[in-house]
Amino acid sequence: MADMIQAQGLVKRYKEVEALGGLDLAVPEGKVLALLGPNGAGKTTAVRCLATLLTPDEGTARIAGVDVVADPQGVRRLIGLSGQYAAVDEHLTGFENLTMVGRLYGFDKARARQRARDLLERFALSDAGDRPSKTYSGGMRRRLDLAGALVAEPPVLILDEPTTGLDVRSRQQMWDVIRELVSSGATLLLTTQYLEEADKLADDIVVIDHGKAIARGTADELKSQTGGERVEVVLADSSQVEAAERALAAVAVGDVQVEDRTLTAAVTGGAGALHAVLGDLQRDEVRVLDIGLRRPTLDDVFLSLTGHATAPDDSAPTESTDSHATEVSA
Repeated sequence: MADMIQAQGLVKRYKEVEALGGLDLAVPEGKVLALLGPNGAGKTTAVRCLATLLTPDEGTARIAGVDVVADPQGVRRLIGLSGQYAAVDEHLTGFENLTMVGRLYGFDKARARQRARDLLERFALSDAGDRPSKTYSGGMRRRLDLAGALVAEPPVLILDEPTTGLDVRSRQQMWDVIRELVSSGATLLLTTQYLEEADKLADDIVVIDHGKAIARGTADELKSQTGGERVEVVLADSSQVEAAERALAAVAVGDVQVEDRTLTAAVTGGAGALHAVLGDLQRDEVRVLDIGLRRPTLDDVFLSLTGHATAPDDSAPTESTDSHATEVSA
């Protein structure tokens, strides 16, 4: 299976700041790769290099075999890009936004209008298609933006944090749309801050920090590096922390994390580990306000891999991807 997206040794510097430090990526045809990391990790810089919006200082990148530096126009004909912020004209209706994108691609008027109607229906926006997009909810605007990236039916899609800022329902709707795109054969590079999103959508994940890939694998493989699940205990009395720590240490993979009256330990065995901890706490008459089993978060993964959590790195310039910049230039 050929790689539709390839990057080798990508480097991008902003004066003294190295936003990308030799990034390698490969996305086979019809697959989804999630680029996972916190704000400032270099995800958007990587997207902008692959989408020809930035020129890398070192390294190579190809989309379906086309070099992003040597033939940027050729690359732009192959990709659809949806950025962190929905790039729609608020004063145009949804239908007019999509028709405009089609006309910019060179479609005749009839074809552009038909494509717009088809996409509005596909993205469950037909009822709102003749309303100004400024009246749309955040989730509707994101769906319209993604529809704009699909006007020319590109074989490769690049989605830069497509669900950031959305509520739970809108995020689920976007996930459904993305799954449909993948099932139809699209190749997708997805950047995200959410491990759950990468878990649900991606075939493989690359974890990036300070412009470098620090881990690769499936969601399950990454979770295994953090000890799988976590048992979290909230105590009623801080004087019983020591007894609770002993109970968690008996099943923990690594150290028990203690913060005030909250204790957390990575475990294997899931419900069995939770049951064992409960038994020990009851035996020692430790009073518990709350106890539960939870899956690793992005912070857990980053803490395990790098020794620090996912606080934004403000040292690198912040950039937003203009969703249809590549399309308009095509």
